Amino acid sequence: MKIVVSACLLGENCKYNGGNNDCPAIKEFVKGREVIAVCPEKAAGLGVPRDPIEIVDGIVRDKQGNSVQEPLRKAVEEILAQLAGEEIDCVILKSRSPTCGVKQVYDGSFTGTLVDGMGILAQALHEKGYRVVDSEDFICNE
Repeated sequence: MKIVVSACLLGENCKYNGGNNDCPAIKEFVKGREVIAVCPEKAAGLGVPRDPIEIVDGIVRDKQGNSVQEPLRKAVEEILAQLAGEEIDCVILKSRSPTCGVKQVYDGSFTGTLVDGMGILAQALHEKGYRVVDSEDFICNE
């Protein structure tokens, strides 16, 4: 069985600010298993670093108000195609991200305010029947 993990949680510098969300607890959990690292923002060509993005009225936009919905939608489709036919045990995604958030996402005001909801990749994976787990279910230094 394979485990899909947000690349930033594995220490890849793909966050909007050029950093990562390295999580030793997740790295320990996946040790010895086949891991597929994903970063929808990077796959969408948004660059690292980049302007922060949030879901604003159902559309993913950067802080300047530009829609990044279409490249992210395509990246999500590519990730789903990559996973098709694979035996995936679970998917561990970064909390609060507009693409990967499982329980909550930022509200679109770019003020750090959270609302219940899922990011666009998390939602798509959930709808396809994958077991999607929020990184906050692990002890991470986030």
